Order: sequence, then structure tokens, then C-alpha cells
Amino acid sequence: MPKVRSRLLVASLLLLLVVNPLNAQRSAIDTYAITNARIVTVSGPVIERGTIVIRNGLIAAAGANVNAPPDARVIDGAGLTVYPGLIDSYTNLALPEAAPGPSPGGGGGGAFFLLQQQQQRPPSGPNSTQPAGLQPEGMVEDVIRPGGNEVESWRSAGVTTALTSPRSGIWMGQSALINLSGDTPQQMIVRSPVAMHVGFTPLRTGTYPGSLMGVFSTLRQMMLDAQRYRDSMQIYERNPRGTRRPDTDRSLAALIPVVDGRMPVVMIANSAREINRALDLAGEFKLKLIIAGGQEADKVADRLAKQDVPVLLSLNLPRRTTAAMPEADPEPLRVLRERVEAQQTAGKLAKAGVRFGFQSGSMTNSSDLLSNANKTIENGLQPLDALRAFTIWPAEILGVKDQLGSIEVGKIANLTVTRGDLFDRNSRIAHVFIDGRPVDLRPATPGGPGQGRNTLAGSWTVIVNLGQGDRTISLTLQQEGERITGSISGPLGAGEISNGSASSTGEVRFTVSVNVEGQTKEATFTGNLANNQIRGNVAIVGAAPGTFTATRSGQPN
Repeated sequence: MPKVRSRLLVASLLLLLVVNPLNAQRSAIDTYAITNARIVTVSGPVIERGTIVIRNGLIAAAGANVNAPPDARVIDGAGLTVYPGLIDSYTNLALPEAAPGPSPGGGGGGAFFLLQQQQQRPPSGPNSTQPAGLQPEGMVEDVIRPGGNEVESWRSAGVTTALTSPRSGIWMGQSALINLSGDTPQQMIVRSPVAMHVGFTPLRTGTYPGSLMGVFSTLRQMMLDAQRYRDSMQIYERNPRGTRRPDTDRSLAALIPVVDGRMPVVMIANSAREINRALDLAGEFKLKLIIAGGQEADKVADRLAKQDVPVLLSLNLPRRTTAAMPEADPEPLRVLRERVEAQQTAGKLAKAGVRFGFQSGSMTNSSDLLSNANKTIENGLQPLDALRAFTIWPAEILGVKDQLGSIEVGKIANLTVTRGDLFDRNSRIAHVFIDGRPVDLRPATPGGPGQGRNTLAGSWTVIVNLGQGDRTISLTLQQEGERITGSISGPLGAGEISNGSASSTGEVRFTVSVNVEGQTKEATFTGNLANNQIRGNVAIVGAAPGTFTATRSGQPN
């Protein structure tokens, strides 16, 4: 009888291996040891020569006197340095690309709704009370796709974890923190939801809100409605008998953790004015605010530090967007100054005591991530703070400090192993471990988030007619995904554009302050891109509408 049972057990195990060979492969080796390596723990002193033991996806031991267990696959770390896995704190990694077509109803819905459109389902959230772009109930975790060139490119640059966020909208939806390895979304997700995301870009033409004033009015109104919805639901739940049942509203229900201060709100803001507006709105509703982008965050660093508001700081630094030509006009001093100041922002935030985590900012080449981090070091940021901005600081900001961000026993075994110092320009990524397993590394190539979408970057000559004849101004644009930034200069004044966006259908929209008849007014430019020209209308509050034509005068590098 025992022999029969033994045979049955062996047969059962063989059947499991045949039915699910992937699980068999995963269980074959789950213990690794990296020996004789330099270990930068971040949370403690550097171990100049030590061993890290990984078991069941976690860090089992790390130290100078640790021995490799007999069942471990040993990697000789002589000449190697081991760091906590790098965290990219704002991306669109593992999300489907935006569909090539206008969003129904003119809305700017997130990628989750675009996936539904590709699957021939309704483009908006099921049973939502709001149009696309104003649906906070949308969750990124529902549309995460494992694998792909972008994910491989980013982890080959040393990134093991990323906050993946909705692509567009005002109430954009809820993000997820993912590890960049796994065969299913469930294996990738570390935490979801992480935060609610908010953008200040108005919706497309013909859809409310179509102006910055309308955006803030809508944000306020929906939060007030969420507070009332929460109160009415609480009253009903305490005494349902004899009380009229409130209508279910998924959009407002999704905002209750936000207005209660339980869920962080990530607001995309780059200019000092945008950041101050975000801080004002957060203060009004007592929101748990995080700033994303933060190009001019150093200009409001004291306020950020006082209110303990962290920043997900973009490393997509401004750079020359046109080829240098002898006959070309020199770049304005303002543009040159902005380029230098952007490299100094991280150092100034660190000195002011503002917590921040580095993010790629939709850069198109993963190899630029560490290269641009080096530029911040060269401009005042301490190397240890640069490392913290890739590891423990974003882990703290995103609520996963007990799982990621440092090399400590019990944390997820996400490791970035280099030959040479991480920020040495001659170093290279030797190994990457995610969830305790080594991943294949491929040469870093262009193809990261935003690849192929930088069609507007460069210089433009704009002819504007506001009813008093043509005026020629210069426009300089940069593009990160669907967001555009830049500046104008000429007879209508000089200033930074705000709330800029470019859709996959070629619609371009931005707001800028202009000088009209001796008065400074906000002008909204809305047009369509075709054959290196943007044609459209100009709307100015209190003035007759105008038209504009922008022609590209300089191609990006």
C-alpha cells in the first residue's frame, strides 16, 4: 500500500510539471547569493565586501560575515557594486498606447478607457456619471500589460520598479506601482492604487471644461460633491429604514478617500505658478498632495518644505531642440538660463529639505536617465542624495518603504548591480534582480515612454491675427507624451505657455499671457497639426477671437 501511494504522489507531481511547466521552472531555483560584492544599502553604511542572500523573492541576509547557503546559485560579485533596485516614480510603462482616433465626446480619457475602445467596448468607465477625462474611478491596474520593449529598455537601465500612471485627463484616475518583471499583471503589481492623479490641461475643444478656470471649477465642484455624497451615504448606512437610498455614483465614491486625506493626490505642475495653484487647491480641501514634474519647484521650495509636499522630479531636462546652424539666430538668454537652472533644481530641493523622487518624465531613451542624474550631481546635488532620489525617497513618498528602497532583510529583492559606481559615466549595469530573480538585460535603446510622440518639439514661427493685422512671434516647444511646454517671444510679449497638450489626432492647445492694447491677458491657442503647420484660433477673454498659423522653423535633434 505505501508503494502505491508513493507512485501516486510521483505521478501527481509529474502531472503538475506537465500542466504548468512555468511553475516548475520558477520553483527550480529560488535562492541566490551574490558574494564578494560592494553593497550600498542606503539605509546603513556601505559594506565594502559582503554577501547578499536572496530566498523566495526576498532579501534573506546581507552583510560582511554572511555565508552563501549550500542550495544557492552563487554569483561572484568581485568588482561589482550592489544597489537597491532603482525606482522610476512617474511613467506610463506597461500601459497600452493611445488609440489613433479622437476620444468620443471630445474627452481626454486615460489609457484604460482607450484600451476598452480598442476592445470595442464603451470608451468611458462603466456606468460612470462623468465624461472621459473626469473619471477618477479608472484604475491603471485594469489594463497593465506585461513585457514589451519599453519595460525591457527601462530595466536594462537599472530600473526595477515604476509608478505607472494614467496618460491624460483632469481627474486622470488611479496609478499602480509595478515591478518590471512578471508574466501577469498580478505578478507585477506591488501596490494599487497608489494615488489619484490630476492634470490641469483643459479638455478638447467643445467640451467643458475647456479653460483653466473651468478646470479648477470642475475640480472643486467634484470634491464638494464627493463630500456631500460621503455624508449622505453615511446617514443612509446608519439608518436605512425610512431614508431614501442615495443614487450610486462611482466617480464621487472614488474621490472619498481623496477628500478624506487617505489617498495621495499627484498633481502635474511644472511652473512655479502651477505649483502654487496646486498647493492652494490642496490646502483648501486638506489634500495629501504630491507634485509631479516640478521643473520650477526650487522657486517654491520653502513653501513645499513647510507644507511637507514631496515632488516627483522629472529628469527629462530641457535641451537644445534644434540643430546648431551658423545662419540661425542665437538662442535667447532666457532659454539658456532655463536649461541650466533645471539641472540645479534637485540640489536646491535637497538643501531646502524637500523630499523628492526622480522620474523619467516620458524621456525617449532610457540611457538618459542616469546621464541626466549625473547633470544634477554636477550642479549641486550630492551623489548620496541622487541615489536616495532613485530608491528610499520615492519608496517613502509612494508608501512602500517597508518593501523597497534599501537593502534590508525582509524587503523585496529588487537589486541593481553595476560594474563601477552607479553615477560613473563609464559604469555599466551588470545584473538586475526583480522579485528575487535575475532578468535578461538588453542594450538600452530609444523606445521608452514617449517614443515617437515628440512631433512638436522645436522652434516655430507663428503669425497671429487679432483683428489688427498680422503679427509674427516665435514659439519654442518641448513635448512629453501628450503634454507640451515652451515659451513665446515677440510683439505680443514674452512668456511661458501653460496647460499645453497635443492629442494623437493632431489637436494642439496651450495658454499664454499676451500683451494686447497695453493690457496683459490670457490667450488660449487651439489648432491642428498638419504638414509641419499648426492652424487654428486664438481666444482671449474680453477680446474678439483671432487666428494663427504656426510653421516649423527648426527640427528637433
